[in-house]
Amino acid sequence: MGGNLLTNYYQLAAVLLYGIGFTSLLVNRNLVKKMIGVNISIISVYLFLATTGFVTGRAATIIVDGIQDVTLYVNPIPAGMILTGIVISFSINAFALALIVRLHKLYGTLYLDEIMFKIAQEEAE
Repeated sequence: MGGNLLTNYYQLAAVLLYGIGFTSLLVNRNLVKKMIGVNISIISVYLFLATTGFVTGRAATIIVDGIQDVTLYVNPIPAGMILTGIVISFSINAFALALIVRLHKLYGTLYLDEIMFKIAQEEAE
């Protein structure tokens, strides 16, 4: 079991990056730092998908010379999932950052605790 861990160091790096991103999401109160943590976690998932989709010794999924044996080619689905995920995460990041800018304009801070305190004060009035 320990030997597999050393040979799959890209997957280990993906798990460590996910832990770093998730910890950053939980620990930080600054909304921009939370977004950075979310992005680190998302990128680690892309790294994990890329490492599971890659097989040493196989070619890209382009049929050359009529050879259609599937054992000679890499599975294209993880790459498609990664590209789709990049597009989706880009749009989610743009939307989240627009919300963060709007919150900063409304409350004058990027810290979640202060924003929640100001919202509670507004509701109490």
